[in-house]
Amino acid sequence: MNQLAANNLKVRGISAIEEVLTGQPEAAISVRGKVRFVVMSMAQYHYLRECELDAALTQSRADLAAGRTVKETAAEHLERMEQLLSDDAAN
Repeated sequence: MNQLAANNLKVRGISAIEEVLTGQPEAAISVRGKVRFVVMSMAQYHYLRECELDAALTQSRADLAAGRTVKETAAEHLERMEQLLSDDAAN
């Protein structure tokens, strides 16, 4: 991943970001020699969000298959959460 110095960003603005993103999906921004931020195109951001959502869906399906779920009404859920909170407060 290419790095972009914050000072270069300050001087050149968005054109510095566009230049460093040419041919790569993301770039690091360094401040005083330490990488502090990452910038990316919106296409790359949407791709990463989609990957996160796919991973969450896969995890949820695994939880369902393994029986790590609770089927209850909203009222039952609230009651269970209140009980958990009161149990935690007692400990």
